[in-house]
Amino acid sequence: MTRLIRFNKPYDVLPQFTDRGSDSSPRATLSDWIDLPGVYPAGRLDRDSEGLMLLTDHGRLQAWISDPQHKMPKTYWVQVEGTPDAAAIQALADGVELKDGLTRPAKAALMDEPDGIWARNPPIRVRKSVPDSWIALTIREGRNRQVRRMTAAVGHPTLRLIRAAIGIWTLDGLSPGSWEDLEVPSIPGPPKPKPALNRQAIARRKAAASTPGRPEPNARAKPRKPRKPRKG
Repeated sequence: MTRLIRFNKPYDVLPQFTDRGSDSSPRATLSDWIDLPGVYPAGRLDRDSEGLMLLTDHGRLQAWISDPQHKMPKTYWVQVEGTPDAAAIQALADGVELKDGLTRPAKAALMDEPDGIWARNPPIRVRKSVPDSWIALTIREGRNRQVRRMTAAVGHPTLRLIRAAIGIWTLDGLSPGSWEDLEVPSIPGPPKPKPALNRQAIARRKAAASTPGRPEPNARAKPRKPRKPRKG
């Protein structure tokens, strides 16, 4: 039976089940909270980020959720330094030029501090002389540390980053370090491959393309007008 779970990853937890770091300084991993054989993350969430992760034991479901080509929307609550003006919010929505290219259009808006937000451990570092604010940002890409780079590009470094939703699944009611099973959706099948042309068909197309005025293969000929009968 296919299994899909949602997990609220705490801050400073690696998004994997094993730690390849130093034995003398072990780091927290998913295995400290989840003891389920055969499930793996459907996508990543940086160690210094918090919030929703999805895990499954079904390979195609994992790919459907995590592969950027499916453009699964991901919503983040982003606490940033300063208060972005309308131009900064519009820039996030239209696309920001990063070192690896222009980001795709996104949804961006200022928001109040999320209801029921938990205290981070350790707390964020804030400057008393600089205000902070929250942004709701929905993207359909999966570049490395993309949200942090986007807010920095518009002049508002990220202080805290929480993923609130992936597609239809949300973080609602899930405390940090907790997980629960989800209903498994119907998984779209792989795209059907286009039928390959045989050599004869390819040769006919090339010949048609190189002959001026010659109709393309499979093109329907225009019906001829019937001849009028001769008088007499």
